Amino acid sequence: MKKIVELHDGSTLEVGLTGNPSAKVIMLPVAKKSVYGQEAESLKLWGVDPELGKNFVEGLSDTFQVMYFDYEGHLFAHPQPNSLTPENMAQDLLRIADEMNVGKFSYYGYSWLALVGLQLAIRTNRLESLIMGGYPPYEGPYQEMLAVTEKTYEQAMNHQNIPEYAHEEPTSPEEIDWNTIQVKIDPNQTKQFFTLYQSLMDFDDKKIQDSLNFPKLAFAGEKDTIVYGESFGSVTVDISGLLQKNEKQLKSFGWDVEILKGNDMDHTKAMQPATVLPLIKPWLMKHFLT
Repeated sequence: MKKIVELHDGSTLEVGLTGNPSAKVIMLPVAKKSVYGQEAESLKLWGVDPELGKNFVEGLSDTFQVMYFDYEGHLFAHPQPNSLTPENMAQDLLRIADEMNVGKFSYYGYSWLALVGLQLAIRTNRLESLIMGGYPPYEGPYQEMLAVTEKTYEQAMNHQNIPEYAHEEPTSPEEIDWNTIQVKIDPNQTKQFFTLYQSLMDFDDKKIQDSLNFPKLAFAGEKDTIVYGESFGSVTVDISGLLQKNEKQLKSFGWDVEILKGNDMDHTKAMQPATVLPLIKPWLMKHFLT
């Protein structure tokens, strides 16, 4: 089943629901549409599965019911520069569940979409479990991400009138100098994430842990540490470091914590279906099928 759902800003998003109708529901906002041809080959160079959404949905829907959509893709197509706040995102997600006639559900999100799941969890009693990948649920890097998103927005503003020019594209991530990269993107697309992190400056993730009374899993790749140069705020976003530092504390609050090992297990590698499904599917089955 697929439906077109209207979100808080009046824009519309296609949402799918598939799988065993008698099984527990997993909300999957990370379900990007498949790409093919040259675009797919380019994604593979970066270690990105060009059929990421399809593989997640198929990987889970044989056992669970999956409510899937591409929230990030929607926000790039329909930016919310002044209204991308935790309250509005939670409203969007609950509206999606309502339109799909889903009461309670589990949530899996990665990176900033994992953060969205945490914000949803403290605004509803409808979550049955929460899986956060690539973003720590305790002592999260809110200040660092505010700096990065502010600089990204500034660059987008400064470069919006710079004409495109011919240049040689890097053929792999290893060829990129992240200190010299320039952002050429719609400023509204970048401002929405600056707005998000601005709205979280008073949020204290230590104080909400006792309210998360359901199964929860946090994971990250062993090498998930991003060092940003001066043009992006000169900050380090150390996802795996924060997760490892607070592992004991998180477990005391009932979190399961997994660090995915491997010298190549960075932020991108640790979000691919081939990496994530062998972790989260058995975890969900343990909690909901036994």
